[in-house]
Amino acid sequence: MSLRPTSVNIPISNPLSGRDTVTFTQLRTFALVAELGSLRAAAAALGVSEPAVSAAMAALRADLGDPLFRRAAGGIELTEGGRALAARARELVRMADRTRREVTQAATTRRLRVLATAACAEHVAGTLLEAFTRRAPRTELDLAVGPAAATSAALAEDAADVVLGARPVPAPGQAIAAVPFLRYQRLVVAAPGHPLAGRGRLSVAALGRHPCLTGPAGWEPGTEERRWAERAERGRAGRSLDVQRLPSEAAALAAARAGAGVLLALGHAVRDDLRSGVLVRLAVEGTPVTGMWWSGVPGEGRAVPAATALQRFLTTPEATSALLAGRAPRDRARPTVRVELWSNS
Repeated sequence: MSLRPTSVNIPISNPLSGRDTVTFTQLRTFALVAELGSLRAAAAALGVSEPAVSAAMAALRADLGDPLFRRAAGGIELTEGGRALAARARELVRMADRTRREVTQAATTRRLRVLATAACAEHVAGTLLEAFTRRAPRTELDLAVGPAAATSAALAEDAADVVLGARPVPAPGQAIAAVPFLRYQRLVVAAPGHPLAGRGRLSVAALGRHPCLTGPAGWEPGTEERRWAERAERGRAGRSLDVQRLPSEAAALAAARAGAGVLLALGHAVRDDLRSGVLVRLAVEGTPVTGMWWSGVPGEGRAVPAATALQRFLTTPEATSALLAGRAPRDRARPTVRVELWSNS
């Protein structure tokens, strides 16, 4: 990342210095200095020399007429003006990056960054995104996979344009436009030889003595699956279930077929196994568990057009038809997939 001045400036009047511009390069550098608490750490993160960071900060301090920070043991300490600027700088830098991206993409291929929770990504996101690219061929999709707890932060920090899966929970003061697009049901299944098979009605707590197989995300907070599991744990006097996370729900399904445990599986994913007798359904209280997958974009008109278009598409008959068909034609390229675990910490 270069510290050379950009051609995009914001006017900020400063009667002390007589100058009237602050560059986004200076703001970006200051935001990183404030976040990391050190000019040296900021220089390392930017891949430039510490004197280059110091020069950018000196120009910014002169422009604003405020020292912004003071040297302190082990780093820096922000002034009152520095704290005020730190919050605003991050917002302005995100806005500048987003504007630059939108201007660049207006005349070329649009890049849409999608963050999906693991189960949604595995079962439906790829099919739906491929179908969307047939409607919007100039859209380049970038699909990342992460936990439900990170979705609202990804939208707030402009790390994703749209999130799919469990309904995103807005942070205080954050606006998210969330729309449901798919209702699903989960059943408890096991191999025919499993100890619980054929035992009639079961309490959720009865599962506690047996491994409960899941995909990589487990039962995520805020989902119907998690609420169902919490009822089971309350029935076991607060003791946690023996949850065994596997690399994918497909792997968890294979383990259930092999008799390794019970699985809270998507109904459509085990339909053929139940018909053929490879798996049996366990009559566990509270099942089937009915859940909903949602799409979320920044609210208050801040969503990029491609994200809004995708959100609308997900509720159309065309999207439903794509899911029923199971997969897109082979002559269509699949969306670019980055498997990345986001965190909201």
